[in-house]
Amino acid sequence: MNIGIKKTIEIGGKEISIETGKLAKQADGAVVLRMGDTMILATVVANKDAKDGVDFLPLTVDYREKFAADGRIPGGFFRREARPSEREILVMRIVDRALRPLFPDDFHAEVQLMMQLIAYDGVNSPDALVGFAASSCIAVSDIPFNGPMSEVRVGRVNGEFVINPTLEEMAVSDVDCIIAGTIDNIVMVEGELAEASEAEMVDVIKIAHEAIKKQCQFQLDLAAEIPSSSPKREYEHEDHNEDARARVAAFSYDKCREVAKQGLASKEKRAELFGAIKEEFLASLTEEETEEIGKYVSVYFKESMKKAVRDTMLDDNIRLDGRQFDEVRAIWSEVDYLPTAHGSAVFTRGETQSLTTLTLGGKMDEQMIDDVTFKGSTPFMLHYNFPPFSTGEARMKFNVSRREIGHGNLALRALRPVLPEDNPYTIRLVSEILESNGSSSMATVCAGTLALMDGGIQIKAPVTGIAMGLVAENGKFAVLSDILGDEDHLGDMDFKITGTAKGITACQMDIKVDGLPYEVLIQALEQAKAGRLHILDKILETLPAPNAELKPQTPRVEAFNVPNEMIGGIIGPGGKIIQGLQKETNTTITIEELENGEGRVQVLSNNGDDMANALEKLKLIAFPPQVEDQTEYEGVVKSVKDFGCFVEIVPGTDGLIHISEFAWEKTARMSDVCKEGDMLKFKVIGKDPRTRKWKLSRKILLPKPERKEEPKA
Repeated sequence: MNIGIKKTIEIGGKEISIETGKLAKQADGAVVLRMGDTMILATVVANKDAKDGVDFLPLTVDYREKFAADGRIPGGFFRREARPSEREILVMRIVDRALRPLFPDDFHAEVQLMMQLIAYDGVNSPDALVGFAASSCIAVSDIPFNGPMSEVRVGRVNGEFVINPTLEEMAVSDVDCIIAGTIDNIVMVEGELAEASEAEMVDVIKIAHEAIKKQCQFQLDLAAEIPSSSPKREYEHEDHNEDARARVAAFSYDKCREVAKQGLASKEKRAELFGAIKEEFLASLTEEETEEIGKYVSVYFKESMKKAVRDTMLDDNIRLDGRQFDEVRAIWSEVDYLPTAHGSAVFTRGETQSLTTLTLGGKMDEQMIDDVTFKGSTPFMLHYNFPPFSTGEARMKFNVSRREIGHGNLALRALRPVLPEDNPYTIRLVSEILESNGSSSMATVCAGTLALMDGGIQIKAPVTGIAMGLVAENGKFAVLSDILGDEDHLGDMDFKITGTAKGITACQMDIKVDGLPYEVLIQALEQAKAGRLHILDKILETLPAPNAELKPQTPRVEAFNVPNEMIGGIIGPGGKIIQGLQKETNTTITIEELENGEGRVQVLSNNGDDMANALEKLKLIAFPPQVEDQTEYEGVVKSVKDFGCFVEIVPGTDGLIHISEFAWEKTARMSDVCKEGDMLKFKVIGKDPRTRKWKLSRKILLPKPERKEEPKA
């Protein structure tokens, strides 16, 4: 029995197969994508009709990684997959951003895309394959779609670009970019780079697009074998009145252009003036006209306003706030704003403001991650918060939004390449967006750089970021630096680029226009570089280099390696030794086994004396005394016997001071000269070959009495 259709394609030397018609046949479209032994099930369902009053696309993109895919049982009390992880949310955002612009503008039926990682081989990462699978399941359905779309990851290993690199290859790659596009256009870019040049960035996109074209054609060939995929379903989700559209345009277009030409810096003032034009038109209607065409006015007014603003930019070279196309808004910044933080900075650009804090911790503060595709911890966190008041709104806010997770991840990727390799701290940056009118994620990057430098973290180079926009129509185009929120909504591109003076560290691009020429992309990158360097000069005026010292309130961290065989001695039975040391020295001590067979001990303390005490005791355990060692020790008497006393050399290790080694004078009874709990100074003089106990001497530290001469007869 022949079940389903399966086709294969080779991309970057790796075979990818897509199978349809075998699983989830009640969905409108379903495919299983496989590369190696990594498999993704993608399904799509769209309602037949749009709900009343819905004038947008209700698209849900959901991606989940099943623990069974890696042969594991989930943690937690319920032992089942719970809320999506940050990694899953980031994959959802990438796919959503690439797919959403490709649905017809007038299609408003609810669409639900669900992707599941059902097998994982630990070799091929699934995140760059999810978009390919998602578009494929739409392609084999009858859902209207202006695709297909696909995506690939580009890495660079030993100077050579690699398509969809394995995890082993990614470990040594200095490029990590996911690019999505159609046969004709690039629609989305998300990536992290090691201070790459603008030319290298363009090369990454070009190389990715060649693979994307093949994958898109592959989807068309697959869909051609599925009779139900063609023709696409018919729909009519919008009701229009062309007379009303013409009346609104005739009344409002010129008035909107006059407002746009004023170059007002305040978004509230612009909104007020545009809103007044709309209200003026509504007031001009009779009751009968309002009843007949009133429901169309808002939509058509937005169309007219958008065209007026775009035409003003292209024809008159005037931006909404009056700036030149390559001009960055006014900037001011300040460091050390918060007296108790380990580092802090305020960065304000125009009407966008970030207050970012730096907190430094030890090994135990690392973020634990237990995902299907990664299990471990990370020492660098960046959290981005976008409260409603930042845009002057009063609305409910519950959990951290997908947008907040995505913006925080972009800023993290921007700053991660410049962190010092020998940094012993766990780092947490938190960006609180206090005002927002465009590119708050880029403000986070700038404030994050300043907070790190304020906190004394010796970053390799400061990083700044800028958001670029584009308006393109009828052969004309304008590349906009440092876009406003309105320019993002009314424009054709949102291209966020971060980097040092040397090169690009991260980027995120969403394109809404077809056929963006590479010449325009290159101009945007070069214009962005000039903007980044301008912003860099501004923040360096605030703080020219990282502070040489940590803040007084910052905990100090010291770390050193120990022989692998000494790890057990430091921990002790049931953790007794390490727990006792932490309590005694008022420090936090962690130890981990390194790949080279050594152990890494880290001590965190708020007090220098406590730190020194802990380091001394730890090193005594890790590097036990030798007979030839002339170190003077001090330890507590653990027990007293007739033949001597046992003294603690280091935690967990005792030695015997024999009664004959206690003093130069003859000692009759040990209990007469010491008791349990006394502190004694001593040296190590040997090791008993029978008991393997250390032999200690107290008298060796005491002055030897002069020998009395006997009187002459």
